[in-house]
Amino acid sequence: MAATGAGSPGRLVQYVVVRSDLVHKLSWPLGAVITQACHAATAAIHLHYGDPDTQRYLAELDSMHKVVLAAADEAALSGLSENLTQAGVAHKLWIEQPENVPTCLALKPCQKETVQPLLRKFKLFK
Repeated sequence: MAATGAGSPGRLVQYVVVRSDLVHKLSWPLGAVITQACHAATAAIHLHYGDPDTQRYLAELDSMHKVVLAAADEAALSGLSENLTQAGVAHKLWIEQPENVPTCLALKPCQKETVQPLLRKFKLFK
């Protein structure tokens, strides 16, 4: 991909934010938590399938870029979802059923520069 410059679109990224307390405090199996992230990422792509950025992201299938961040707990995840909604950033908050537990969220593919300020306080998921 060409370098980003004036007038050229930047590299697209899909951010996924997962509650780290599910693994570290609530002892969910790691596979179950990874599944939650997969659900959220797939749902965000599905909901915004017609969006030009989503289409460009999918067209670059072999070079997709995702970043998985950690939210400390349900309150942090819900607060982020509210902030993203207020900022007009398209995302999907995944709520696991039938437990009705918010587990993670995924943004639609977007340019990193447009959302990074809203995600600054979240670190990489470990």
